[in-house]
Amino acid sequence: MKNDDTVYLIDGSSYVYRAYHAIRDLTNSQGLPTNAVFGFVRMLMKLIKDKAPAYGAMFFDAKGPTFRHERYEGYKANRPPMPEDMVVQLPYIKRVTRALEIACFEMPGYEADDLIGTYARLAEGAGFNVIMVTGDKDFMQLVTEKAILWDPMKDKITDRQAIFDRFGLGPETIVDMMGLTGDSSDNIPGVPGIGPKTATSLLADHGTMEAIYDHVEQITRKKLHENLVRYRDQAFLSRELATIHRHVPVQFDIESLRLKAPNQKELQSLFQELEFSQLQQIVSTPTATIKKTYQAITEASALEQLVERLSQAKRFSIDTETTAKDPMRARLVGISVALDPHAAFYIPCGHTEKAAPEQIPCDIVLAQLKPILENPDILKIGQNIKYDWLVLSHYGIALAGVTFDTMLASYLINPAKRGHSLDQIALDYLDHKMVSYKEVAGKGKDARTFDHVPLEQATPYAAEDADITLMAYDLLSPKLEEAGLLDLFEQVEMPLVPVLMRMERVGIAVDERRLGELSKTFSDQLNTIEGEIYSLAGETFNIRSSQQLGEILFEKLKLPVQKRTKKKTGFSTDVDVLTTLAEHHELPALVLRHRMLSKLKSTYTDALLELIHPETGRIHTSYNQTITATGRLSSSDPNLQNIPIRTEEGRQIRSAFVPRKGWRFLSADYSQIELRILAHCSDDPILIKAFSEDEDIHMRTATEVFQVFPSFVNTELRQQAKAINFGIIYGMSPYGLSKQLEISQKMAKTYIDNYFSRYKGVKAFLDKTIEAANQSKMTSTLLNRIRPLPEIGSSNRNIRQFAERIAINTPIQGSAADLIKLAMIQVDAALREGQYQSTMLLSVHDEIMLEVPPEEEKAIEQCVKDIMEGIWKLKVPLKVNLAWGDNWAEAH
Repeated sequence: MKNDDTVYLIDGSSYVYRAYHAIRDLTNSQGLPTNAVFGFVRMLMKLIKDKAPAYGAMFFDAKGPTFRHERYEGYKANRPPMPEDMVVQLPYIKRVTRALEIACFEMPGYEADDLIGTYARLAEGAGFNVIMVTGDKDFMQLVTEKAILWDPMKDKITDRQAIFDRFGLGPETIVDMMGLTGDSSDNIPGVPGIGPKTATSLLADHGTMEAIYDHVEQITRKKLHENLVRYRDQAFLSRELATIHRHVPVQFDIESLRLKAPNQKELQSLFQELEFSQLQQIVSTPTATIKKTYQAITEASALEQLVERLSQAKRFSIDTETTAKDPMRARLVGISVALDPHAAFYIPCGHTEKAAPEQIPCDIVLAQLKPILENPDILKIGQNIKYDWLVLSHYGIALAGVTFDTMLASYLINPAKRGHSLDQIALDYLDHKMVSYKEVAGKGKDARTFDHVPLEQATPYAAEDADITLMAYDLLSPKLEEAGLLDLFEQVEMPLVPVLMRMERVGIAVDERRLGELSKTFSDQLNTIEGEIYSLAGETFNIRSSQQLGEILFEKLKLPVQKRTKKKTGFSTDVDVLTTLAEHHELPALVLRHRMLSKLKSTYTDALLELIHPETGRIHTSYNQTITATGRLSSSDPNLQNIPIRTEEGRQIRSAFVPRKGWRFLSADYSQIELRILAHCSDDPILIKAFSEDEDIHMRTATEVFQVFPSFVNTELRQQAKAINFGIIYGMSPYGLSKQLEISQKMAKTYIDNYFSRYKGVKAFLDKTIEAANQSKMTSTLLNRIRPLPEIGSSNRNIRQFAERIAINTPIQGSAADLIKLAMIQVDAALREGQYQSTMLLSVHDEIMLEVPPEEEKAIEQCVKDIMEGIWKLKVPLKVNLAWGDNWAEAH
C-alpha cells in the first residue's frame, strides 16, 4: 500500500492500556506519570518513522457510559476502574498526540472502536486504504479487502486471509462468533458452554447465527441444543454488543487527517518535563545555524597565543579528556577551554602518535598552563569539575579559582531530576543535542579509549564540552540567583568540591588479609546454608532463581501465596514475601540470610579487593553531590555508605577498614540531628525542653505516646518510640507504622494521634509545611535548598501523598545534609590552616571519619567537636558523639 492513499487509524485507548502494563515499572524520580506515556510515545514515534504515513488519526474512549450500557446494564461491569496512576497519564498522552500533530477524536456515548469503524468506512468510501493500528481482536470484524489490522507491538498484520487461515471463516462472521462465545473482558455473556472451537464449527456448517437458529433442531448434541435454545435472546444481544458501530454521526474531512510536521518545541518541553532523555535527543535539532569555531592547538606558537589570551581572561571553561572514568586511574589525553560562546580550543597532548601525529607533549602543555590554572583571580568553570581537578592534581596542578560547576547548578535548580550530565543540560537549556562519546570512541567491541580517537574527531567533541559548559554557565548562573540558590551554591556546594576531591585522593586503607578471611568465612556459611535449604526442600535447585524458589515454596511446600510477580507470570519471592513466610517455615528465613551473605560477599569482601589502587594501596570511593534529591552525599565505586551497621557481618566488613600504621580513626557522628532540627523548626516546647536538658528523646516520647511512667519504659517500648520519632519525620502513615512495628493499623493510628496530641508544635509545623508546599509547589531547607513539588496537587492520591511526605521530610533531612556539608568544609579548612597531618577520609550520612596521628588526637578531637556542634545556631544544642578506634567498626 502506498502511504499517500492510506489512512492509519490508531486505537489510542487500547495502546494506553498495553503501554501501561508493558512498561509499568518505568516511573521517574518525582513520581510523575511516565510509564504508559513512555511506551505509548515510543510506539507512536516508531510508527511515524517506519511507516511515514500521510494520513492518520488517534481515537480514545470518552468518559461515561455508551449506548451499549443502555442496552445491557452489565456491559463491562466486571472490568476494574482504570488505575489512578494511569488516569493521570491520559492528559500527557493526549498532549503528546497533539504535539505530534495527529488528529485526536473521542465522542461521548461511543467507544474508540466505533469511531475507528466509522472513519474506516468513510475512508474506504473516499477511495483510501485503511490500516487500523490496534492489538484488539474485536477489530477483525472490520477487515475488508481495503482495510487491515496492524499491531506494531508484535509487528503483526491481520488481513482477510489471516482471519480465514485462523478460523476458516471470513471477517463478516467474527461478530456472530462473539455472539455465541461472548467476551469475558467486556462481560458479554454469549451462550454458556460455547467456546471458539464450537462456535467456529457451527458457523462453518451454517454460515450465520440466523442460519444456526433456523436449523437448531438439527443439532443433536443435547446440552448444546438446550443452551442455544435457552439463551437465544442472550446470543443476539451479545452479538449486538460486540458489533462495532460503523455509522457514528461524525464530520468526515480527509484533509483534517493529513499529518503535519511535529511541534518540536512542544515535544521538547513535554519530554523535558517527563524526563524522557532519549526522546529529547531524538526530537532535538542541532543548532546548525550557528557557526561553531573549534580549533585544535598542535603548535607551540598557537599554544603561546592561547596562553596569552587565557592569562588576560576574567574567566573561562575547562574540560579534560582522559583514558578512564575513574580519575584515580585516568591518564590525561587533552584539555579543552572556551572563553566565548560558540568557540573553543582543544589541546591534545596524550593521544597516540597515529591518532594525533602533531601534538605538544603534556608536560610542556601543563608547564605553560600551570600559572593560569593555579591563579585564583582567573575564574574557572567546569562540568563535574571535581573530576578534572583530581586528574590535574596527579600532574602537579593545584587548580585554583574554581567558581562554577554547571552540574551542581543544574542539580540545585531541580534536585529531583534524574540526570545532570552536560548532554542533558544542553537538551534542557539549549535545545541542543551534543555529539556523544560513543559516536567518536565507538561502542561494544569497537570501543577505544580517547587517546586512540583521531584528532579530527576528537577536536569537535572535546571542544564542544568546553563550549556548552560555558554557555550553560551563562544560562544557569542567573537562574540560581532567581531561585534564591546563589548563597547555597557559593557557600556550601562549591566549597565542598575541593574537600571531596581531597578525600577521594587520600582514600582509605583496607586489611587485605582480613577481607580474604571474611570472604572465605562467608563462602563457608553460604555452602552450609545451601545444604540446609536443599535438605528442607527435599531437592537441589537454583536458590537465586525466583521461579524455582517459588515452585519450592508454593507448589511443593504449599506455603501461603503472598503475591504474584508484577507481570503476574509467577510467584513473588521478594524480601517482604520471604519475611512473612519466615513465620511459617524455616526455609524462607534461610533464603533471606543466603541473599544477605551473597550480597555482602560479592559487593564488599570480594569487590573491595579488586578496587585497591595499585599505586596507593588504598580504596578511593567517589562522592556524588548530585544524586540524592534531599542534598545528602552519596558514594560509589565502592558505595561505602551502604555497609550494614546493625548486623554482625556488616561490622566485620567495617573492621577491615584500617588507618595507616600507628594512627587511629576518629568518628564524629551527629546525635539525632534530624530530631533536633525538627525541634527547631516546629518550636515544640516538649522537644526543645527534652533536648535542652539532654534527655533520652526516645524515652521521653515513649512516656508521652504510651502514657506510662519512665520506669515502665522497657527496651521494646523505647524502640517503638524511636520508630515513631523517625517515622514522623518521614511522614509515615498508620499503615507504614503498623508494618514496621507489626501492630494493627488502628493501634498505629492511636500511637500517631497520641504523639500529635502531646507534640502539638510538631503537628502544626507539619500541617503548615504541607500547606506552604501546596501554595508554592516546592519545599526548602534551613539553608534554602529547594525541592520542587509540581505533583503535590495531583488528583492521584498516591502521587499527592508521596509529594506531601517529601514536603515534610526535605526541610528536616535536607537541612541535616546541609549542616554536615558545612561541617566538612570547616573541618577541612581547620586541618589545612593548622597544618595538621590528620585527614578527613569518609562522610557517611551524619558521620565524619578522620585518620589521626597520636600526637594530634587531643587537638583534633576538640577541633572537630567545636566545629560540628557550633556549625549552626538552633533552638536546641547540636550534639556530636566522638569515638576512636583502630578500625572503622571500633570507631563507631
